[in-house]
Amino acid sequence: MLEKYPILEQSPLFTGLSFNDIKELLGQIHFQVKKYGKGQMVAYGGETVDRLHIVLSGGVKGEMIDYSGKSIKIEDIDPPKPLAIAFLFGKSNKYPVNIVANKDSEILIIPKASVLILFQKNETVLLNYLNAISNRSQFLSQKIRFLTFQTIKGKIANYLLQLSGGKTMEVTLPMSQNSMAELFGVTRPSVGRGMRELHNDGIIEANGKQVKLLDINALKESLK
Repeated sequence: MLEKYPILEQSPLFTGLSFNDIKELLGQIHFQVKKYGKGQMVAYGGETVDRLHIVLSGGVKGEMIDYSGKSIKIEDIDPPKPLAIAFLFGKSNKYPVNIVANKDSEILIIPKASVLILFQKNETVLLNYLNAISNRSQFLSQKIRFLTFQTIKGKIANYLLQLSGGKTMEVTLPMSQNSMAELFGVTRPSVGRGMRELHNDGIIEANGKQVKLLDINALKESLK
């Protein structure tokens, strides 16, 4: 069944394992591969998370419904990422949002008891799982910090100051503007516009992912 899903080798949960290792491990537990049509609900917000889901093909999105009934997309989840990985364990293990298929998709579903067996059988899977949760928590912690800044220029300035350690120097942006927009909680064009404003003001000199910090004091003033 798993032969046509070599993409599992790229899943953050199986980093460091060969496809043969993954197939051997999964052959020792209960799992299923389920198909979802475009627009089909994979899980409802508030539903108990009692299984691990890994997107094998297609893609899904997390979305919330506001009081007017309008759907608000929170994030897209592409293969071979897991869903709601931080909510499988803990007291409040409920899906925080609805999970809906963006397109025709296939999802690997592993019951919670089988996930525990994987942890016992392979330390790499356990460490990968813990790292995935930690990375997600650190990302959300950073995002909360950036959301406290009122302006996009303030968010960008804080990010650049973190990268540089508060020194006048050239830094290489470790992520794309799309990823920065996700981190800051703003749109991609807003990030580009904020970078151009700082560049035009002579505070930074931006050339692709290379950014030279020209005026640290002015950059710090942008935080206010």
